[in-house]
Amino acid sequence: MDVTLFLATKALIVNKEGRVLILRESGAYDDGTNEGAYDVPGGRLTPGEHFEDALRREIREETGLEVSIEAPISVGEWRPVVQGNQWQIVGVFFICRVEGDDIVTLSQDHDAYEWIEPGAHSSYNLVGNLSDVFETYIKR
Repeated sequence: MDVTLFLATKALIVNKEGRVLILRESGAYDDGTNEGAYDVPGGRLTPGEHFEDALRREIREETGLEVSIEAPISVGEWRPVVQGNQWQIVGVFFICRVEGDDIVTLSQDHDAYEWIEPGAHSSYNLVGNLSDVFETYIKR
């Protein structure tokens, strides 16, 4: 089976209260493999797109939020099978801060969201590699 490689940017978006945004994947997400699990905003880069532009685009599409991008915090890799195709996704996670209000407008790819205390992440059904990212953030 051929493997398709993608680079993704992901955001730990922190609001003024220090809470981090998580989004629950809906069944309407065409490329979804984690229906009902929580993830952080972000997605794949298109060829030629700058990673910060891609991250801001994905955040706006998935949440409607405007953010400032701070430092990268973690790099992860996952290998889902999507619609019968093997993918390899390398994701770079960034800390981001909400600019303005933290009112979220979800896209059809997500059906719920929560602003959570970082230390409470283990109480949620998170996608596979996200717990490690939260642990890295907490230790910072």
